[in-house]
Amino acid sequence: MSNPTGIPFLDLVTPHVELEAELTAIFQEALRSAMFIGGPAVESFERDFAAFCGAGFSIGAGSGTAALHYALVAAGIRKGDSVITVPNTFIATTEAITQAGAVPEFVDIEEGTYNLDAAKLRQFLENECDSDLQTGRRVSRRTGRPVTAVVPVHLYGQMADMDAILEVAAEYRLTVVEDACQAHGAEYYSAKQQAWQKAGSIGKAAAFSFYPGKNLGACGEAGAVTTNDEEIARKIRMMRDHGQAKKYYHDMEGDNGRLDAIQAGILRVKLRHLARWNEQRQACAALYARVLAPLGQALTLPVEPSWSHAVYHLYVVRHADRQGLQAHLASKSIGTAIHYPIPLHLQKAYQRLGYKAGDFPVTERVSREIVSLPMFAQLQPQQQLMVAEALAEFVESSQPVAAMVMGAGN
Repeated sequence: MSNPTGIPFLDLVTPHVELEAELTAIFQEALRSAMFIGGPAVESFERDFAAFCGAGFSIGAGSGTAALHYALVAAGIRKGDSVITVPNTFIATTEAITQAGAVPEFVDIEEGTYNLDAAKLRQFLENECDSDLQTGRRVSRRTGRPVTAVVPVHLYGQMADMDAILEVAAEYRLTVVEDACQAHGAEYYSAKQQAWQKAGSIGKAAAFSFYPGKNLGACGEAGAVTTNDEEIARKIRMMRDHGQAKKYYHDMEGDNGRLDAIQAGILRVKLRHLARWNEQRQACAALYARVLAPLGQALTLPVEPSWSHAVYHLYVVRHADRQGLQAHLASKSIGTAIHYPIPLHLQKAYQRLGYKAGDFPVTERVSREIVSLPMFAQLQPQQQLMVAEALAEFVESSQPVAAMVMGAGN
């Protein structure tokens, strides 16, 4: 995470050192009060995070995966359903669908944003499903199951095209649950609503992860569901706490998926800084875009549509020789990562679903080329210029292009 001799892919040390006194006070308060589970710390964070997202309710959970599982079940997804999502995401998305008793089915992504392609969603429902005359639901020919929901993933900190997705979902009676685990504070301009909307405020429910490396990260595992539906919020509060309506009175079976008080307190402290951190990430992305522009067609940069205010959880570029690019940057002590190298439909864990290579050509092409560059709120302009110079050396192997890149940063 921290690389004192080079440029790390991610720096988790600096922000925690900067906030050390505030974060230590949270732990001290927990020790003095012995309020480790639930209580004011959790309730205060839930209230603050709901307000940040523009949602009516926020319910803390033990992880982002648990949050998405709870969101799906509380929104009405049941055993025997099919739920649509994308193959270009972390496996937690599909794990949550499976844990809800449903089967994941995939639709390919847009090449520009790497998010769910609403046109392909419509094509899937029209061409790969039949209508159940009794229920009016679309039934997948692949699984024989009713298609009841879609989970758009706001990948890398940029929201999917929600107006288009919601239009298709309304036409085909699909519940929309947002996977916002990488999109804390991301915004989408809804032409239909004529307003900017935050991630987590649009679907029936949404899930967030607070894994330490996220834009808003805990010091351990944590997550949350946001929703505008009071009944969904009530169900999730019970689900995360053994199905209890009150202590020892169980209305349903649940599990132990609570957000602990120390993590909630840490998150509440960090939430006060999140808007500033997101702005710093956006500034880093703008500088990358400017200094990498001279590399032309050799390096594909992120696309941010006019309707998007991305928060750049990751800054992902594409190059045909990814392995060579990573090796060159590593030789310069520059950290990189790949998100994600093997699409879910080709993972061994999902062989049972019967997908094969070639089923989702955009995802497969992208997965061979993507590289995540260093991106964190404290990333310095000089570090970014060093990354850009190294990329120019690799792409063109010529000093003039490297000089162009360095000049663009001045």
